Amino acid sequence: LARLQAPKGRGNRQQVELPGGPVSLVDESYNASPAAMAAAFEVLGMTEPGPGGRRIAVLGDMLELGDEAPDLHARLATPLIARGVDLVFTAGPQMRRLFDGLERDMRGGHAETSDALAPQVTAALRPGDVVLVKGSFGSRMGRVIEAIAMQGDTAAGGREAADAGRSNGE
Repeated sequence: LARLQAPKGRGNRQQVELPGGPVSLVDESYNASPAAMAAAFEVLGMTEPGPGGRRIAVLGDMLELGDEAPDLHARLATPLIARGVDLVFTAGPQMRRLFDGLERDMRGGHAETSDALAPQVTAALRPGDVVLVKGSFGSRMGRVIEAIAMQGDTAAGGREAADAGRSNGE
């Protein structure tokens, strides 16, 4: 059991080496629902950042929620605040509701797609950060995982982090 690892996209954790120190990356990019988001925020809240680091949530749309989708996305602000999340990045039209409802100092950035969000996230990273990436598979948040892993690839000169990001099927 000590060697058991969560699968890619389902809570897998990895250290990405940046110049100056590591970033902890939690890959929850495979699925999302309000209950799954709340559980992931709890895990993020219990994870202690390294020196100078922050708790960062990078969130993609929760899909297939029907007419309540806008409100369900907006309501995610309360558990994010309760769990001490410092910075939130969002991708997708539904997550815009959450982003607009956050306090200004919590807003990391928003984009319509994960591909457009990834550069914002990677530019904001600093050693010690703990980064949770979560969204429905269709919101393609694995792209953000790959972009973060590539930062480590560039910094460390290896391929392991990049390969870990690409292996989640996107």
